[in-house]
Amino acid sequence: MLELNIPEFEGPIAQRGIGIIAPFDLALERELWRWAPLEVSLHLARTPYEPVPVSLEMAELVSERRHLMAATRDVLHVEPEVVAYLCTSGSFIKGLEYERTLCDAICEAGALHAVTTSGALVEAIEHLELSRLSVITPYDAPLTERLHAFLNEAGTEVVRSDHLGLGGGIWKVNYRTIAERIIAADDPRSEAIFVSCTNLPTYDVIAPLEQELGKPVLTANQLTIWACLGRMKLPMTGPGKWLRNVF
Repeated sequence: MLELNIPEFEGPIAQRGIGIIAPFDLALERELWRWAPLEVSLHLARTPYEPVPVSLEMAELVSERRHLMAATRDVLHVEPEVVAYLCTSGSFIKGLEYERTLCDAICEAGALHAVTTSGALVEAIEHLELSRLSVITPYDAPLTERLHAFLNEAGTEVVRSDHLGLGGGIWKVNYRTIAERIIAADDPRSEAIFVSCTNLPTYDVIAPLEQELGKPVLTANQLTIWACLGRMKLPMTGPGKWLRNVF
């Protein structure tokens, strides 16, 4: 008879969950999982499909409170400790006050704690005491300007900005292009660089660029998971040395 008192049968490790509300076009689930510690599981729900390119219109459509509340209810049964709205543009599109209403909607739907990507950016700005940023986005100019307005409302000056002007396929941008844009956007006046959009791959470029530039390189997926882990009292994982000891 098989002996069951061996270490392999003592698991699985106790699981702790993060609910993720993603826009319908998210293609970077694999990158998200790289940010998660071993004991953390990610439970994804998506906003409804909208037949529009990445734009001001799309950001408004995917950030409707009713969509976030429905998606929150879809993940509550697996008991996540925090639910995150994983979308930068959808959470900055209508300013700081609207970002707070999105968190309120997620909690109203039953979540214990709520995070948004742009809210996590504001948290990082406050914790790291940043007042001047360089910004990289994959968006068009009007949507990028809306990010500038959000940051200005949060008391942060955008000293240099670059955008790729993409209406789709953002997850296909290669690391070399992203790294070149980050380096080009660096400015002696900027205290950190923010790379927007949860559909833009950034995981492996953060550490070498932070070392090269000597300042934080903050990215959308990184900040979202970081803010979730902070609420769960779990340590930061993955690249981003300036964030590591904040919580």
